[in-house]
Amino acid sequence: MSSKVYCLAQFQPKPGKEAELFKVLQSLEPNTLREDGCLQYRVTRQIASPFAEGKSFPIVFNEIWADMAAFEAHCQRQEIVDFFQNFCLAEDGLAADWNVCVYSDEPEIYDAPVIAP
Repeated sequence: MSSKVYCLAQFQPKPGKEAELFKVLQSLEPNTLREDGCLQYRVTRQIASPFAEGKSFPIVFNEIWADMAAFEAHCQRQEIVDFFQNFCLAEDGLAADWNVCVYSDEPEIYDAPVIAP
């Protein structure tokens, strides 16, 4: 059974703040990539393509964590808590809105093989 957790963290910058918010989010990458259980942590920005015209917040973190415990430990790191406090929740922050969701790559009912000890 896979224990990986996939996270999409989307951010809607306040008007005129996209480049500044993207830079702040990029600054979170180096320390996060050092965390135990962090398999991927990359901030991306939406680009135009006639083959991908869906609607989304323009800045998205694509994250893969070894398991839920690693993801939840990351969310409680002071640097991450401070980011949300200063740039999302604060009245003078850079983000107008954000959406953080986690996903599994397993079906809801999965007949996982049992591995003998």
